[in-house]
Amino acid sequence: MLMKRDKSVLLIVDVQARLAPSIHDSDKVAASCIWLARVAERVGVPVVVTEHFPAKIGGTLDALRAVTPAAEYVEKQCFSAQADGCLKGTAVEARRQVIVCGTEAHVCVQQTALDLRWAGKEVFVVAEASGSRDPANRDLAFARMRSHGVEIVSCEMAAFEWLQRGGTELFREINRDFIR
Repeated sequence: MLMKRDKSVLLIVDVQARLAPSIHDSDKVAASCIWLARVAERVGVPVVVTEHFPAKIGGTLDALRAVTPAAEYVEKQCFSAQADGCLKGTAVEARRQVIVCGTEAHVCVQQTALDLRWAGKEVFVVAEASGSRDPANRDLAFARMRSHGVEIVSCEMAAFEWLQRGGTELFREINRDFIR
């Protein structure tokens, strides 16, 4: 199945100030989340951002918050945002496809993705925009999620599938401003 911008929502999970320095390759993970959020905004895909106990772990990274002014922000206590109930009433509930990224891949990202899948959503996890403290845990999470029907994709896969075609003004803008 392909990601369609009119059916998709980008869900950014727990990219938070006190957790980020512990994540393997954290700069790349954060930059990829920022890139995705900016592309989503440009093509009209809504963005939802979760924060796990922000009073203890810190809020969303400033650089990510700066590019997501229109995003819906929700706080959670459960590792799975779906189990927590904080996604009710957001674009995640309203859209069929959920493109997920964030940290940690083997905890909050995985539990959220699996719960969304079991709730009947089409779920895609963006590999380079998802991280864990130990890359082995991230890789295990990707394998486990894939075995349960979650698709593991890249940033550019999401962008090009949202665009659907070349030769448009939107394609030229995205290609000029975002394609690496």
